[in-house]
Amino acid sequence: MKYVNPPDSFLQDELEVEVSDDGGLRLLELNPVDPWLADPRTPLELQEGEVKVTYLTHACMELQLGGKRLMFDPWLKGPAFARGWWLLHEPPEDALDRMCAADLIYISHMHSDHLSYPTLKVLSERRPDMPIYVGDTSRPVFWYLEQSQVKLTNINVTPFGVWQNIDDHLRLMILMDGVHPEMDTCIIVDYKGHMILNTVDCTRPNGGRLPHNVDLMMGDFAGGASGFPMTFYGGKYTESWKEQFIRNERKKLLNYKSDLVRSLQPRIYCPFAGYFVEAHPSDRYIKDTNIKNSPVSLNELINRTAPDIKTWTPKPGAVLDLGLALRDPSNSAAITDPPAGAKIYKDSWEFSLYVDELNRAISSAIFKHPGWIQFYYTWAGFANYNLVVRMVETDDAFEPVAAGYDYLVDFLDLSFPSSRPDREHSYLEIKNRMGVMRHVVLHGGLWDDLYIGFQNRISRDPDVYHHKFWNHFQAELPVRAPDWGLFLQRTPPVQEPDGPRDDQTLWNYSGSYLLPRIINSTRN
Repeated sequence: MKYVNPPDSFLQDELEVEVSDDGGLRLLELNPVDPWLADPRTPLELQEGEVKVTYLTHACMELQLGGKRLMFDPWLKGPAFARGWWLLHEPPEDALDRMCAADLIYISHMHSDHLSYPTLKVLSERRPDMPIYVGDTSRPVFWYLEQSQVKLTNINVTPFGVWQNIDDHLRLMILMDGVHPEMDTCIIVDYKGHMILNTVDCTRPNGGRLPHNVDLMMGDFAGGASGFPMTFYGGKYTESWKEQFIRNERKKLLNYKSDLVRSLQPRIYCPFAGYFVEAHPSDRYIKDTNIKNSPVSLNELINRTAPDIKTWTPKPGAVLDLGLALRDPSNSAAITDPPAGAKIYKDSWEFSLYVDELNRAISSAIFKHPGWIQFYYTWAGFANYNLVVRMVETDDAFEPVAAGYDYLVDFLDLSFPSSRPDREHSYLEIKNRMGVMRHVVLHGGLWDDLYIGFQNRISRDPDVYHHKFWNHFQAELPVRAPDWGLFLQRTPPVQEPDGPRDDQTLWNYSGSYLLPRIINSTRN
């Protein structure tokens, strides 16, 4: 019951085997009780203004539920995935104030377009004791909290499939994703028997078992949240192949989302969690190539195939009055648009502030010592896999940097050869923007910043996705960062020659210039 492509990846759902008295076998699909059916509540009538849903930006919604305010996934400032994603929509001017005034926050998973440390830094300065609810994923959602130096003191790690009572009328339940249970979650909010389902980024939320006929459902729609195929080169990865692949994938995603909504029959559906843009000028190619689905297109498809479902395409600051919408879906007063003249799309992003912070890693003392390479990959803990990877440090245009590192890692025995081995092996060549790669290495970050953030370019031979490798570096690296202090203690001091030099010049143990190693990327 294992998938063979990609190898060593996902498992199909297990089937229960029963042996009959006559020796026959039956395979049974397990059918557990849906957890949201525990302690069912009869819906009470909602008054006008009692439940309001306000869209802020990307995946961030504010829910007013009686006297409580709940916020989903506040990414309100700064980039996500290093410097690859930037907010498309301008949050309302008071968005940060709303976050700090909320009664509780739900953060679906650790990706930085949902768990935004620049945003949460503001929260930590004003409301460090804000109750924050996260699922009990195998990799803790806040695994990077100590490293981030953001001080939050009231994080509630919640078991899956169990109602969490907030007050007499409000409760919530967090569910795991069936494809990425180590990371992704979704949530059901129940207020006076009225359910709101937010599937967020889940690929197969709760293994495909979800409540039907909820009052409001929201989920992602856009696609494009991956470096594949835009960041790949060589072989079949021509511009025309990429264009056709992206078009087909977006169409499949649109149909899948429409089918999911139609099968669950919510009263109201809202697409969100897809409003990001590759805004930095150095990523213009990605922006032009990575075409995304339109929320309007998804809602139009739902309206054609399931006309009884009311759809909502929100703008920043738009408000849905759930009580009014449920009583009369055609009531135009149920949705309040942003004020006339309100800014909808961002046109400035403070690039220098955040990119300079990443690039400060370039001059870190550890990179003066070539030994950092072995120290880092030993810390990473991935080995016994027949894959050789060439890592090349580059500038923003993915051209090799004269003072950068260019090295091979053989993950079969975790060695660092000067040329590819003679044996049969899989091979990756990864060109990484120097500032981002060094920031990831220095802080023990996950490689999502590189891959999902479009900060590298990748070639592979053969053209096979190595799930074990990518899953390890994107989700299974040690929670604690490498001990670079220990590394420097064990490393002989660098003897630098007299005279001026460039701050980015690297030095080797003898004190001479460390030229990039010339790697023979073909086999001997």
